[in-house]
Amino acid sequence: MSSEIKFTEDTMKNFHIAKTFNVNKDRINAMNFSLDGETLISSSDDDSIVVYDCKEGDTKKTLYSKKYGVDLIHFIHGTEQVLHSSTKVDDAVRLLALEGNRYVRYFPGHTKRVVTLTICATEDTFLTGALDNTLRLWDTRVPNAQGILTLPATNGVSGRPIANFDPEGVIFAVGINSSMIKLYDIRHFDKGPFTTFRPVLQQDPTDQQEQWTNMKFSPDGKMISIATNSTSLHLIEAFQGLSIHKFMDITNDTQQPLQACFSPDSSYILCASGDNRILIYKAETGEKVAELQTDHTGPVQSIQFNPAFLMFASAHTNMLFWLPMIDNGINDGS
Repeated sequence: MSSEIKFTEDTMKNFHIAKTFNVNKDRINAMNFSLDGETLISSSDDDSIVVYDCKEGDTKKTLYSKKYGVDLIHFIHGTEQVLHSSTKVDDAVRLLALEGNRYVRYFPGHTKRVVTLTICATEDTFLTGALDNTLRLWDTRVPNAQGILTLPATNGVSGRPIANFDPEGVIFAVGINSSMIKLYDIRHFDKGPFTTFRPVLQQDPTDQQEQWTNMKFSPDGKMISIATNSTSLHLIEAFQGLSIHKFMDITNDTQQPLQACFSPDSSYILCASGDNRILIYKAETGEKVAELQTDHTGPVQSIQFNPAFLMFASAHTNMLFWLPMIDNGINDGS
């Protein structure tokens, strides 16, 4: 992250839509920034993969995965290759070389749709979770899973598995049945979790359908956000599960798997809402500092902050680039 970037309350309040892209015909299901912040890639339910130039504010190329479909796309080893899950034919994860639109390797094993894909900081290891009630740990150089975790069911029913690596790539967290979190040391994952806790969340007792849909470590590794298919976003302490805040200004009438993201300095959390808003909160106090109206035509399901520039992106069927307005123009954070 650039040392010149300053995340202040005024900056967060002054974000505005700087660029709108209307490349896709269907919902953008995932996006990912490159580590240097210069490139963004997205996947869509229309089987397209779009590469964006963040410095120029333009699209670079559009590819298609018509045969296998594409979801949960993520850069790996720079910007030349991506991993993505499949929506057609089978439930394998695929490693794609963008140059030539050529598949390098398949990672078969899941028997139902993959709903979680997260990359370790080392970029040779990744983790997937699927509706087949398993999590699988992979090495990008080997087509077979290096480890398989079978998740327990509650009353015979399995929830949506969620997982993510910590920023250092040493620990990964697994959310089970929307009630329990297990932490594993990647070096000794075969020995089981080193800690397990049930977060004491400020959950609405009338909402029996709330399901965890996404979890993320804060960039400083101290917090975990838990997004849901309800109207709540939970923020907990990363290693004990103590509740820090519950954000409740979210609208989600159709129970979409909404997402949230942290600013790169961990001081703010941005939350997507089903009514075309983006809500920005202070992570430390829980105070809402901004409420941004978008140009999306449906629920804002994908949102990510650029790791190197003062910008973030949000998506539905269109992609929006957001920059803060300052007195003498637009600050691109570079």
